[in-house]
Amino acid sequence: MYAYVVKRLFLMIPTLFGAALLVFFLMRLLPGDPCEIRMAGTGQYADPEAIAICQKDLGLDKPRIVQFGGFIGGYFTGDLGVSMWTHQPIAYEIGLRFKLSLQLAIMTTMVAVALALPLGIISAVKQDTWIDYAVRTFSIAGIAIPSFWLGIMIILGLLIVTQAWLGEGWMPPINYVSPFKDPWGNFTQLIWPAVATGYRYSAVATRMTRSAMLEVLREDYIRTARAKGLVEKLIINRHALKNALLPVVTLIAIEFAFLIGGLVVTEQVFNLNGLGKLFVDAVGNQDFTLVQQLVMLVVLIFVATNLVVDVLYAWLDPRIRYA
Repeated sequence: MYAYVVKRLFLMIPTLFGAALLVFFLMRLLPGDPCEIRMAGTGQYADPEAIAICQKDLGLDKPRIVQFGGFIGGYFTGDLGVSMWTHQPIAYEIGLRFKLSLQLAIMTTMVAVALALPLGIISAVKQDTWIDYAVRTFSIAGIAIPSFWLGIMIILGLLIVTQAWLGEGWMPPINYVSPFKDPWGNFTQLIWPAVATGYRYSAVATRMTRSAMLEVLREDYIRTARAKGLVEKLIINRHALKNALLPVVTLIAIEFAFLIGGLVVTEQVFNLNGLGKLFVDAVGNQDFTLVQQLVMLVVLIFVATNLVVDVLYAWLDPRIRYA
């Protein structure tokens, strides 16, 4: 196992290098010069000398191979460049939002798992009963309802309920507070976007759990376990669930990686300044350097998530061995 993990860690290097190569050259295949586009977008006269200074600051006046070497070297020195939009170090800009997006992704995943696993198992065990139909209706509704719309309904519901009970409307806090400073304030702010988004992803995971459990419950070893007189609860938990979790874990991991930078609309609804909003702002402000580093961050998150999933496979299914 340890040899496999070390090998996969080393294999991440060429993967990330290939992704960096692709991102670097695709960004430079876009029509127009980043400095000219940036300055012309303000509606002001673009001074050639100012454009030349901007190109020199970004290193765009150097050969492409030298630019790529500086782009890669920045990851070893911790220098990711300076944002063209805020004029702050990119590492600082990402660091401000990453902790919020990571916490929201973790809470959303916990909500999704807490809903999906028990509902998916119950739906499979009680197939074609009223419980199964209720769970399937619940999951289909989750897929059909946009998470941002559900978020708006949650905010309105909180306002109406608190106005009726307390005489004063209440909304989730706007300013982000670290969970280490104010755990309750942090929880009251992020639990509602986590519920709104987690319900959407739990619906997909519930259907996947149900399908995987139905497939496993029809296997020969499950029939053998029942023929031996094992308790049904033991058969479900020990023999069926772990084998059925493989596709579910893959789905949840992919969703988790997407959640860190993909909750653009939900962040707008709840006024959260996360990575998704930063991504949109960087594109809207023609921030060439920041967009480039955000894409690489998303690549790194997906690669690291795939590594964690591969390691979990061996724990979930004893038949998987890494030689």
